[in-house]
Amino acid sequence: MAMSTEGLAPGLQLPGGRTRLERLTVDHTQGLLEAVDDPLLWRYMPAATPTTVDQMRAVTDAALKDPAAYPFAVIDLSSGRPCGSTRYLEINPANRALEIGWTWYSRRVQRTSINTECKLLLLGYAFETMGCIRVQLRCDLRNLASQAAIERIGGVKEGVFRRHRIMWDGYIRDSVFYSIIDSEWPAVKQRLQDKLAMHAPAR
Repeated sequence: MAMSTEGLAPGLQLPGGRTRLERLTVDHTQGLLEAVDDPLLWRYMPAATPTTVDQMRAVTDAALKDPAAYPFAVIDLSSGRPCGSTRYLEINPANRALEIGWTWYSRRVQRTSINTECKLLLLGYAFETMGCIRVQLRCDLRNLASQAAIERIGGVKEGVFRRHRIMWDGYIRDSVFYSIIDSEWPAVKQRLQDKLAMHAPAR
C-alpha cells in the first residue's frame, strides 16, 4: 500500500466534537495572534513569540511555503476562533512517514480535551486515510510536559539527538524523538478515545 497525500488539499478539515482542524491560511493570522495569551507558550518553539500581526503573518507564510509541511489552525468550536496551531511535518511518501509538530495552544484551552482530540484526528488521518506506517513526534529535552504528554498517549521514546538544533535565541537544544507505528495505532487510538470519554459531559 502506498502512502497518499492527495487528501492534503487546501480545503481539508478534520472535525471533532470540541475542535476542528482546518488548513492554515493567512486569514487565521489575527485569530492566532490573539490566541497567544502567554509568552511562555512559545518557550520551546523554533521562532520567537509573535507579538504583532506582521510577526504572526511571517510565521504563517513560512509554514505555507514549506513543501514538506501541512499546517493546521486549531479552531475551538465553542467560540469559532483559533486556539492554536499544529502541523504535519517531514511528509515522506516514499517511506510512508510524517511528523506531527509545531503544536501550541492558547493557555485558556490547555488541560482540556482539545489536545487529546487533535492528536486523535491527526493520527487517525495519518494512519487510516494517508496510509502512514510511522508517525514521529519530537520535542526539546527541556520540555518535560510535552514528553510526559507524548508518553501518556503511547509514543515510544527512541532517543535523544544531542545538540540537534540552534534555536532562534542561540540556544543549542537537544531533541527527544518519539514514534508511533501502524501496529501500535489501534491501542493508541483506544487510549485517546478513552481519554476523550473521560471529558465527555454527563448525560
